[in-house]
Amino acid sequence: MTRTFSRGHLIAVAASALLLAAPCAMALDALKILAPAAPGGGWDQTARSMQRALQSGDIVKRVTVDNKAGAGGTIGLAQFINSSKGDPQALMVGGTVMVGAILVNGSPVNLSQVTPIARLTGEYEVIVVPAASRIQKLSDLVVLLKANPGAVSWGGGSAGATDHLLAAMVAQAAGVDPGKINYIAHAGGGEAQAAILGGHVTVGVSGWGEFAAQVKAGKLRALGISAAERLPDVKDVPTLKEQGVDVVLANWRALFGAPGTSEAQKAELVAAVDKAVKTPSWKETLDKNEWNDLYLSGDAFKAFLETEQPRIAKVVSSLGMIKK
Repeated sequence: MTRTFSRGHLIAVAASALLLAAPCAMALDALKILAPAAPGGGWDQTARSMQRALQSGDIVKRVTVDNKAGAGGTIGLAQFINSSKGDPQALMVGGTVMVGAILVNGSPVNLSQVTPIARLTGEYEVIVVPAASRIQKLSDLVVLLKANPGAVSWGGGSAGATDHLLAAMVAQAAGVDPGKINYIAHAGGGEAQAAILGGHVTVGVSGWGEFAAQVKAGKLRALGISAAERLPDVKDVPTLKEQGVDVVLANWRALFGAPGTSEAQKAELVAAVDKAVKTPSWKETLDKNEWNDLYLSGDAFKAFLETEQPRIAKVVSSLGMIKK
């Protein structure tokens, strides 16, 4: 027996087939990004720059940014984990500082409870001395460290953060016990820079952007930068690695999805961010802020975290700062 179908029936069948074939997708009408820091800082700038990129590219109709500062981002992380579980429209900014802060603060929550979406940018660390310092090159600093690590004072940001980690890694690479370094933490970049320029510390360590103007003005001398190879815009500054100190460290920043995000929802978020980082808005942000493009998304970013977190944990442990 031959069966006949109406035109309407065929259209309905075809539509049903298309729906079944299509992957489960989240409608990206809105996203909310949590910056676990105060307004104006690096994580806040990252969140708001991503907000502009997502909206300027018509990738997401509406993107909001909220701030929750404190304890190296771990207060914001706890809020994100507790309040955003299963929310496919929630994102949080995090990075190197948060990895260390989780250990230093004995945080009850950690990054294994959120969903890695993408590493976005990174800033490499630079070691500087005042222009009048007798330390002319990195090897001079290494000699002083080996002779008496406590006599070399390091000025940088908060204890356990990226600046402190770099000082420890340099000491360790030079064969010096990181626990013996004399690290002086400062509340902000301006305070640390004043201490360095005033000769109150032997060396300073921070992101390149913090010291770039003073180095270019001849007030500070850059001994080395923590990149794997010389940066195109900072060709005059040698890497630590090329000077025999095998250390590479970036203060990277990334986006994480909420706990309980499904694979389909994760794919939607990754796809949205993939598009955002290709927009003119995002590229202008990178140029303006002199941020290094370290984009790595999805499973590749997850794999990076699986090696980066134990590496940082080892350094924090060498400083005796892990809170049980």
